[in-house]
Amino acid sequence: MPTLHHATLDRIDPATLYRIMVLRTNVFVFEQGIVSEPELDGRDLEPTTTQFWAEEDGEVLATLRVLADEPVLHLGRVATAAPARGRGLAGLLLEAVFEQFPGPIEISAQAYLENWYGRYGFRRTGENYLEAGIDHLPMRRSAPVRG
Repeated sequence: MPTLHHATLDRIDPATLYRIMVLRTNVFVFEQGIVSEPELDGRDLEPTTTQFWAEEDGEVLATLRVLADEPVLHLGRVATAAPARGRGLAGLLLEAVFEQFPGPIEISAQAYLENWYGRYGFRRTGENYLEAGIDHLPMRRSAPVRG
């Protein structure tokens, strides 16, 4: 069973950070062919950016990051290794994000994932647009109502 982790850059073991970046590069550059924008965009270096990852047997199987763009956080770089897909790891990471950051959160989601993000409370907030040559849409998850 994979373990879930989250940390800011200053608290991540360099080997783990390397594995996170390799996973993201494999998914976004090699699988999806995104070369018009750099995968390493500098946002990971910001002291308020939090990386989340699922790890098993020393391998990073899924990852995402949260950018603290106040007043609304931004979720991004959601990636799962091809052999680990279908295990629900990205969903587990989303739930971990919601526990850590219960407020509103936005994502620029790839359009084909609209229904998947919708299962986690994200709702479309605008029209589709192209980002890095891929159809995207803006989505937002509002803060949950506390009873």
